[in-house]
Amino acid sequence: MSHKQQTIGVLTSGGDAPGMNAAIRAVVRTAADLGHKVKGIMRGFTGLLEEEFIDMDAMSVSDIISRGGTILYTSRCEEFKTEEGQIKGAEICRKYGIDGVVVIGGDGSFRGAEKLAEQGIRTIAVPGTIDLDIACTEYTVGFDTAVNTAMEAADKLRDTAGSHERCNVIEVMGRTAGHIALWCAIANGSEYVLLPETYNEGELDKLIEKVKSKHKIGKKHHIIVNAEGIGDSFEIAKTIERETGIETRATVIGHIQRGGSPTCRDRVYASALGSRAVDLLDQGQTSRVVAYRHGQFTDYSISEAMAMQKTIDPNLDRLIHKLSR
Repeated sequence: MSHKQQTIGVLTSGGDAPGMNAAIRAVVRTAADLGHKVKGIMRGFTGLLEEEFIDMDAMSVSDIISRGGTILYTSRCEEFKTEEGQIKGAEICRKYGIDGVVVIGGDGSFRGAEKLAEQGIRTIAVPGTIDLDIACTEYTVGFDTAVNTAMEAADKLRDTAGSHERCNVIEVMGRTAGHIALWCAIANGSEYVLLPETYNEGELDKLIEKVKSKHKIGKKHHIIVNAEGIGDSFEIAKTIERETGIETRATVIGHIQRGGSPTCRDRVYASALGSRAVDLLDQGQTSRVVAYRHGQFTDYSISEAMAMQKTIDPNLDRLIHKLSR
């Protein structure tokens, strides 16, 4: 353990995710337990460059663990992608006596953390993204809440699809990653899922044939989950209706997946990751990503983590095909 008092900065960057506040709380309270000071950096790397800091203590993070979003606000910062912006950010950290920074966000935030570390400011990254697209970890802050929100919305849409004997195309978030879509499709008993990782030119034709064949044997309604990285769900719905003759509607669940009170898992795991990030800074570590892998909380170098490739779980991919017959 370090015996020197440190000043630790904490920021959230990129898309917000339920559980970020739990991670912030864990950073602040773990730091206080170790005798360190904390400065909250507002609006991500933008706030760092604009010197928007707040002093934080254990009381300042009371009652935030159940809140969605991030009390530190978030943004995407184009200036920090430049070397000049990175040098400026490091100089500002030194100006305010910030010894290390905990960066909570996705892969873009990780790159920012790595660049800040290259400028001599110790950084630890916490995977905070609903997309579950960070390869070094089996869990990212916000995914569990987001996929449960999507699942609940799809359940409600199935009710109305059944009442009207319709086909419903439900678009979920995830950028170019299909993890929310795959989990949601399995949990909702969907007939088909379109994933960026496996989509090919004939995929829509196969989907249409499956809808036709199921309709012939008496299936009255159909649920198709579409990952946003595939494309326009409304055009997909029009194509299905034109080719099958079945009334088809498209619903984009959208940003409600980012909001809401985080689930128990998001609160607990985000707390564990945030606390571990401070422990690593306390030990003098830098340019690390905290992660959950093989049943344990662990950490990797940012460069190693960024070099890893994330794919769809092949077991879950096979499972959806078995269960949607």
